[in-house]
Amino acid sequence: MLIPILFVIALLVKCYSKGPVFYKQSRVGIHGSDFDVLKFRTMYVDADKKGLLTVGGRDPRVTPIGYYLRKYKLDELPQLLNVLRGEMSLAGPRPEVRKYVNLYTKEQSRVLTLRPGITDWASIYYKDENQILAQSTDPETTYIKEVLPKKIEYNLIYMNKFSVTEYLKIIFYTIISVFTPFKVDKSS
Repeated sequence: MLIPILFVIALLVKCYSKGPVFYKQSRVGIHGSDFDVLKFRTMYVDADKKGLLTVGGRDPRVTPIGYYLRKYKLDELPQLLNVLRGEMSLAGPRPEVRKYVNLYTKEQSRVLTLRPGITDWASIYYKDENQILAQSTDPETTYIKEVLPKKIEYNLIYMNKFSVTEYLKIIFYTIISVFTPFKVDKSS
């Protein structure tokens, strides 16, 4: 059912910039094992060598179509292949790059006992993460000191409340949050 959509997105990626359609990045999965997460490429080739974090919608490394793919989370669709290969789940803590996982405390490392997901509560709560980082004079430090600890906190809460209902709620709220200005109440 998704094949026509994936095909159209692949064509758009090719039309807007030279290079491969897909982007692979090493991430840390369950039990700390590395795997390659798949995405539609949203940046110009080799742009990731200029930094891991994007700094808002005006990041010059992001292609014109890449902006919209990111905004509507369509760049994440190839991760369904990661799910089929058993590396990821639909919902679970988003896999992080090794550089940031190396900063986890022992308590925070507990999130690595769950299979990573395409979406999680942190992705929903921080759907405006690029805008937060764009307002910072030092996006990397803001991410490490403010955003990352909160994301891990949400994932630890999910881990402690894990149930099929919670899993399905994350998928439901992700779909709603992508297509509406909906904001989940962070206090619940």
